[in-house]
Amino acid sequence: MDAVATVGAPPQSVTGPGITTVLTIIIPTLNERENIEPLVALLSEALPDTAWEAIIVDDDSRDGTSEHVRTLARRNPRVRCLQRIGRRGLATACIEGVLASCSPYIAVIDADLQHDERLLPRMLEALESGTIDLVIGSRYVAGGGFGDWSNDRIRISGIATRLAHFICKAEIADPLSGFFMCRREVFEGALHRMSGQGFKVLLDLLASSPEPVRVRELPYRFRER
Repeated sequence: MDAVATVGAPPQSVTGPGITTVLTIIIPTLNERENIEPLVALLSEALPDTAWEAIIVDDDSRDGTSEHVRTLARRNPRVRCLQRIGRRGLATACIEGVLASCSPYIAVIDADLQHDERLLPRMLEALESGTIDLVIGSRYVAGGGFGDWSNDRIRISGIATRLAHFICKAEIADPLSGFFMCRREVFEGALHRMSGQGFKVLLDLLASSPEPVRVRELPYRFRER
């Protein structure tokens, strides 16, 4: 499902000497120590031919997430830790992760292993085509779903999604998804308008964009946490 608009020319995803990364994956965390290494392994498997990095933005977890990420980063140069002291919130964590990166493409994924990282190459391919600005992992398009969510949880999510459509500028099925990838210019264009409040950074991004964004939704099914 594409919302027609153009936000500049697509960045070039070139690798080689002097080029660091094509894709930065922002992973907000709060007490996710045990999930970090499995997630990084899954990302490595999903993106074997892509110059990517993972920025783990940790809100000073009590379980030692930040220390664990730094230990992992000493062995794996793809991994970086951004530890925040005295600040909480998924939206601002994502914003600060973007500002700490320089890649032409930005992805946001949860650390709880519920999002399907195997979708990332298809997201990147869509963005590199130059016809799409933002790709969403969607639970509400054909082929998507909620895994083992209870009926009550699905119903509440549906109500929240319908309410989100009132403030979302793009015609999309899942404006509350926490799993998406976009061109850097899209995020930077909206940054100064974003509220940074709450946990729905995609909705904040879409509502704050100064012009319509070309959007594609790809289906995925929630995994168990």
